[in-house]
Amino acid sequence: MDYINTLFLIGAVLLCFSVLASSLSSRLGIPLLLIFLVIGMLAGVDGIGRIQFEDANSAFLIGSLALAIILLDGGMRTRVENFRVGLWPAMSLASVGVLISAALTGALTAWLLELHWLQGLLLGAIVGSTDAAAVFSLLQGKGLNLKQRVGATLEIESGSNDPMAIFLTITLVEMLANGQTSFSWSFALLLIEQFGIGALCGLAGGFGLVWLVNRVTLPAGLYPLLITSGAILVFAATNKIGGSGFLAIYLTGLILGNNRVRNLQNILQVQDGMAWLSQIGMFLMLGLLVTPSEMIIIAVPAVMIALFLILVARPIAVLICLAPFVFSWRERLFIAWVGLRGAVPIILAIFPLLAGLEQAQLLFNLAFVVVLVSLLLQGSSLPLAARLCKVEIPPQPEPLQRTSLDTAIEGDFELLVYQLDNANWCVGVALRDLKMPDDTRIAALFRGNHLLHPTGSTQLALGDVLCVVGRPRDLPALSKLFSKAQPPRRLESRSFFGDFILEGDATLGEVGKFYGFAVPEEMRDQTLAAFFSRQFGGHPVVGDQIEWEGHTWVVAAMDNDWILKVGLKLGNGGGPVLGF
Repeated sequence: MDYINTLFLIGAVLLCFSVLASSLSSRLGIPLLLIFLVIGMLAGVDGIGRIQFEDANSAFLIGSLALAIILLDGGMRTRVENFRVGLWPAMSLASVGVLISAALTGALTAWLLELHWLQGLLLGAIVGSTDAAAVFSLLQGKGLNLKQRVGATLEIESGSNDPMAIFLTITLVEMLANGQTSFSWSFALLLIEQFGIGALCGLAGGFGLVWLVNRVTLPAGLYPLLITSGAILVFAATNKIGGSGFLAIYLTGLILGNNRVRNLQNILQVQDGMAWLSQIGMFLMLGLLVTPSEMIIIAVPAVMIALFLILVARPIAVLICLAPFVFSWRERLFIAWVGLRGAVPIILAIFPLLAGLEQAQLLFNLAFVVVLVSLLLQGSSLPLAARLCKVEIPPQPEPLQRTSLDTAIEGDFELLVYQLDNANWCVGVALRDLKMPDDTRIAALFRGNHLLHPTGSTQLALGDVLCVVGRPRDLPALSKLFSKAQPPRRLESRSFFGDFILEGDATLGEVGKFYGFAVPEEMRDQTLAAFFSRQFGGHPVVGDQIEWEGHTWVVAAMDNDWILKVGLKLGNGGGPVLGF
């Protein structure tokens, strides 16, 4: 009993310390996941805690489960409309990109450390994929509002490239264990099997859970448990029949998050906590598993491999994989930089240990150093990289809190909470004069600690807290009315989009006549939306811009693939320049 209580005590102390230390992330600019990893190392055998943890089997079990929960949460927060602009680039990076990164990194490793080429390739496969936990956590935690094309590509890639890395790692481990030195045709068949079965099981599991959740009546607290247990069932069953469980659970989350599911907003809040707990537990455990003194010996070649992966292999893979797609050079550069490595490479590095391969411990230590360098170098520089590459767009205003009402009311109504500040034009306006969407109501109004009964003559005041009942489709209009994002000066709407906002259905002839530049006869009847959409392969996104007729034109509002509004920044003249 004392042993169990000691474990509980140690676990609680590490968890509490990790949560409290998370405040250092924003102050010091250090990635939060790196803090969790370092705390685990400090508590480990070479740290002040002197905790000995060498159970690779338990680490693999816990790490796989934690990663599955993280992928489920990431899938639920990925909008399906992102697939419109990010699916095929992400799939290219998740398949061909992993192969290229693995091959290049493996070749350098084999040459640098004088290993067999298969051992070098094994390390390349282990560190070849970006990590979903790192990408989701850092992109959300840093508060970056990226252009949809860039953000969607990174999120979908990180959620779907694990199967390729896992497949390559398992295949190479088996080849080394069996003494094979060449690939066979079964390699391609197994790859198709992993992806095919994983995709089918993920889609079936997702739609099955949507049907089940919407047809059973449970206490509100049990819906998140039903979804989590169901998704883990899909994950385990897919692995059991030879598919990729990680791809399956990501797709399950994607289906759940993009369909009408009872109590969805409350489920997402619980899932957020479970994902954080999984990340903390996984990185603490991996920090305990490593022996820092062993990494010092191979620190120099390991850092060289990490820098090669970050500065050479990943950019080459991105350059090749994104060549067929419409990305600006700045967007390509940012995607190349956000090749974040995290828990997945460390978990994959456990495979050689479990198989008892020669040089398994060396590969594990190398992978760990690569992850440390990636989190420290790439993770801490994300905001700077986004600013330099100009891939941020002004953030959309959002409510302080959203709560589903569908446990008591049939329909998709939600309770949205807003607080008014100086930036809201509705301050001082009577409620009857507000132009709110149909079927939306102000249910309550708090002024200080007092609950007021809102009437048509009630005038809104600075600091008022509004509880508004509405539907998700009304969220943009309500948030624009009652909320105001506070972006840095460079991302303020006027600075970003320009002083003039034009309608997308305005013709080039009308615009040219008004602003004083000539438009060729054959182009005068063409709309701004049609003209600029062609420049971006038919899939423009908010923030896309071109230089034309000496002025800067910026996509300001979209409806699916159609441009609704275009911002105009007047230049100083000059000839027509078309590019982006």
